[in-house]
Amino acid sequence: MQYRKEHRMGTITSWGAAIVTSITSALGLLFSFVPKLLGFLAILIIGLIVSALLEKGVTLLLRKAGFDNFAHRIGLTRLEQRTNINLNPSVVLGKIVYWFVLLIFLIPAINSLGLTTISNILTQIIAYIPNVFVAVLILFLGTLAGTFVADIIKGATGAARMGSPNVLANIARFAIIAFAAIIALEQLQIAPSILNILFTAVVGALALAFGLAFGLGGRETAQRWLARGENQLSNTSQMGTAPATPPNMNQGRTEQPRNREYA
Repeated sequence: MQYRKEHRMGTITSWGAAIVTSITSALGLLFSFVPKLLGFLAILIIGLIVSALLEKGVTLLLRKAGFDNFAHRIGLTRLEQRTNINLNPSVVLGKIVYWFVLLIFLIPAINSLGLTTISNILTQIIAYIPNVFVAVLILFLGTLAGTFVADIIKGATGAARMGSPNVLANIARFAIIAFAAIIALEQLQIAPSILNILFTAVVGALALAFGLAFGLGGRETAQRWLARGENQLSNTSQMGTAPATPPNMNQGRTEQPRNREYA
């Protein structure tokens, strides 16, 4: 009996020691994690404050510089009308600055937690962001250029009375936007080999569409030009073959008696 009691006491003691050890290790992990968590929160709060201040500063500076008016003058209003999206350039750029700065602060904040894998992913994302910004800028400028060229072609073909000015203008606009999209995708480093095939296909399709639109739409104009040329040729030929009027012989005879009377 005494042996059993001693065995039970030893088992209880070992269980108690195990529980105490587990609690001690858990408290140690908790106490060691608290400074990391406080560092993470401190860096995150500072990043939020700095990002918000920079967002307001960039937005206010762009508004005072007249960036919104400049963007609307170069065609942003027409882009808004076509896409039904209200774009405020200064606010959009301010938001971009906000998230970019916040991501920069997130890297040391996550490193303070010891999550190196996540911080490496964020580092790669931040390194890739300039490519995204350049791609968006290329696509935006391509859209504006496409709208501008489409308006010019529409006005020129309308003044020349060439058929289907809207079709030609839309083909030109979509062609420029397609080229800008391909360049933007190349800037993003998305499947360069596929982009080469896509570029060839787009060029062929646009050439075929432009040829069909110009041929079908310009048929009436070509007929008018041919008819005008035939009329001019017929007029010039009639003028060349018209008989010359003989001189009036009586005019000289009637003038001689008058001269004699005066003499």
